Amino acid sequence: MSDKRIKIAIQKSGRLTEHSTSLLQKCGLIFSHAKDQLIGYGENMPFDLMFVRDDDIPDLVQDNLCQLGIVGLNVAMEKQIGLEDAKKACAYSIEQTLDFGQCLLAFAYPEDSGYSAIEQLEGKTIATSYPFIVSKYIDEKKLNIKITEFSGAVEVAPSLGKAEAICDLVSSGATLKAHNLTQGETILDSTAVVIQSNNSLGDKEQLWVSKLLERINGVLQVRESKYIMMHAPKDSIHTITELLPGTESPTIIPLEGTSEIVAVHVVCKETIFWETLEDLKSIGASSILVVPVEKMLM
Repeated sequence: MSDKRIKIAIQKSGRLTEHSTSLLQKCGLIFSHAKDQLIGYGENMPFDLMFVRDDDIPDLVQDNLCQLGIVGLNVAMEKQIGLEDAKKACAYSIEQTLDFGQCLLAFAYPEDSGYSAIEQLEGKTIATSYPFIVSKYIDEKKLNIKITEFSGAVEVAPSLGKAEAICDLVSSGATLKAHNLTQGETILDSTAVVIQSNNSLGDKEQLWVSKLLERINGVLQVRESKYIMMHAPKDSIHTITELLPGTESPTIIPLEGTSEIVAVHVVCKETIFWETLEDLKSIGASSILVVPVEKMLM
């Protein structure tokens, strides 16, 4: 094990926290962390977790104070575009898109305003916590719209007279409805991502980082993956692979005493519905068994 500890920045408290720690635990990382501590010490691998504000994660990775971070794509992109605007190099890259933390960055208009499209706001003001992403979008549309940065509850900006519309994260849409806002155009589909510092690591540290990223990919691969076993007519193999989404080439095993029926084993990377099993049965498959996959490395 290397003497150098690799630091991973994750959200201290919020919708990404539990998902992030659970993901790392599924990758085999064992760490100790008391409730009020800002650091979780890895016990079996040279990784330590830094529990920080999500807005600070890109800065910590940018400055190589942490070598990895798990953060929303919206936060990572806001920092990247801000660096571009300041003509500074972004010193981190997005390494992996994760399957949690989904939300939208979208415009929203007051219900009684008469606005329903961004083009109607020429000469008006939009409030947002993501001024760089929104400004880039507005510039690409070649519109003359003022952007005002608004921290906290962006939804109240129109009622306070600070802006004619907003651009903010949307999950269920309930917050918009509570403030009499109607969702408009989406400018970013966001999800959690893994970012990595572009600063070079030692060989041992890079080996550990590569191993962790490979394990993360393996965890993501098995979220919905199923291992399916069945008996089926040999001439139906092609149809079976078409019915099972996301499959690779199946394993075909001859059965004792027959040349027409074979055992088929296949990993399916998408959800299997009852209708799929019924379709398999209709083409002659039998003894169909679907089991979850715990771990998988590609």
